[in-house]
Amino acid sequence: MKYQIVGKNVSITEGMETKIVKKLTPLEKFFIVKNAECRVVVSIVPDGQKIEVTIPTKFGPVRAEVVDRDLYAAIDLVVDKLQEQIRKAKSKLDRRHRDSLGEAFVLAEIKDLDEAPEELVRTKSIDVDTIDLDTAIAEMELLGHSFYIYRDEEDNKIAVVYKRINGGYGLIEVEN
Repeated sequence: MKYQIVGKNVSITEGMETKIVKKLTPLEKFFIVKNAECRVVVSIVPDGQKIEVTIPTKFGPVRAEVVDRDLYAAIDLVVDKLQEQIRKAKSKLDRRHRDSLGEAFVLAEIKDLDEAPEELVRTKSIDVDTIDLDTAIAEMELLGHSFYIYRDEEDNKIAVVYKRINGGYGLIEVEN
């Protein structure tokens, strides 16, 4: 993620910039767009120092602002607010997919890895959403799964997006 740190009525020191980037970097794992530009505005207000953070995402901007007498405390508080927004968005997606997908992603435990299963143990049926690839990747990441089954809205075909072991994503499209 790229960081644009701007000061209004205050000059941004190297220490301020380092602290802001250090605190916001762990949030990058929640966003698909790795080249997104995170905008941080630090300003002086009558009550103290205000920090505003805006991160654009495919689902709309994630934004928080905090006013505190201590800038470093304000940075910690704004990161907490952003994490809470991300948690709420993830919970909302989880709830929506728990209703529509049921237990589609529950994996059976294999107690003894030396023995391969001899028969089909369980069968699941799922309803798939009609969405685009970027949304499917976002929902897979938010759910914490390694694959996601969906119907592509461009060609109306069933597809599976998955995380590759060596990094990146793979796509399986059904031809019929």
